Amino acid sequence: MPSPVCRCLEAPAPPPRPAALADDLLEEILLRLTCPADLARASAACASFRRLVTDANFLRRYRSLHPPLLLGFIDSVSFGFQPAEAPHPNAIAARSIPRHAGCFSFDYLPPTRWNWNPWDACDVRDGRVLLKSNYMGIMAFHFPDLAVCDPLFRRYRLLPPIPDDLLASVHFPQQIFPLFEAFLVPSGEEDDGASFRVIGRAYRAIRSVVFVFSSRSGLWNLGPTWDNLNLESSILLCRCYAYGCIYWKVMRINKLLTLDINRMDFSIVDLPPHYDERDVIVVEAGKGRVGVFSHVKFDTSVYYAIQEKEGEIANVCQSEITTHLPAHYDFCLVAGGAAEGYIFFVGFPKDSMVDAASFSLQVKTLKIEMVCQMMSQSYYILPYFGYPPSMSPRRI
Repeated sequence: MPSPVCRCLEAPAPPPRPAALADDLLEEILLRLTCPADLARASAACASFRRLVTDANFLRRYRSLHPPLLLGFIDSVSFGFQPAEAPHPNAIAARSIPRHAGCFSFDYLPPTRWNWNPWDACDVRDGRVLLKSNYMGIMAFHFPDLAVCDPLFRRYRLLPPIPDDLLASVHFPQQIFPLFEAFLVPSGEEDDGASFRVIGRAYRAIRSVVFVFSSRSGLWNLGPTWDNLNLESSILLCRCYAYGCIYWKVMRINKLLTLDINRMDFSIVDLPPHYDERDVIVVEAGKGRVGVFSHVKFDTSVYYAIQEKEGEIANVCQSEITTHLPAHYDFCLVAGGAAEGYIFFVGFPKDSMVDAASFSLQVKTLKIEMVCQMMSQSYYILPYFGYPPSMSPRRI
């Protein structure tokens, strides 16, 4: 029988091990990590964390709670990808993209019908890139080759040409267009991850005809036709999207052409007289209100007005405020317009020894941030939003 002294010298029993976190509780904790880079680090901690973070249902919930990140820009002509650079807050997440930079060369696409005409990026939305290849005939374009790509997974889908009988129904020559543009429709709440729609707009000075392609049916359908635009100009600038409507600024006229993609009809929106020389971006300002940003090319002033109550956009613009971009650049609005609560600019340095740079302006806070230095002197760049490849769903 051990003595009382011996019993006092015995080592204390180790404390009980804490119970492992239940998967549902751990999932709720990890869903609160707002930075994908932090989530990736957590997944490397142990096998159970990785199993949970890579689960398709978890990733779906995570993406529904946290908006995609601005990872960089695609040069719409050279296909170079410019990732966000430090000190931009998304620079760490963007580092996963350069390893996949070959995906943005789109060299996995087949040649176009006209081998000497390359593919050009014309729109980016929901992780997809819309490409087209034009062929200019005598006084008109042939219908372009169109393809929708998922660059991270190097997947694509070629779109068929618009059927001749559909063109004949609106009195357009077969596969010949005076002018034609194509763009992706925002997915919205009905997005199932892989389906998409593309709008094609054929137009001349007094007429616009809309065609809509659905990846679900694989078919083009006829949208609205308007023969009496009376815009005095067929040149439309700064295409943008807000609350189910597509807006174009008419060049050197104080008007917007609007396409409601739910009702599929056109309308004209008046702007104040002093907007005729401005580029204009219409944005979602929250609570169903629209905001209007305007900018004079190469200026550093940006004008912003927000809809406080129901009324015409022209009335909204009467109470604009002014914010200023960095003074040592001359600025142009990026052709890609607005996306995910931001508008974008390319700044061309007044000191020619400095590279051009891209900038974002957050709609909600008017915060201006440099995103990255630019390889080219073009403002035909497209903002690319998404998640690191390990967290991205297939889009094609």
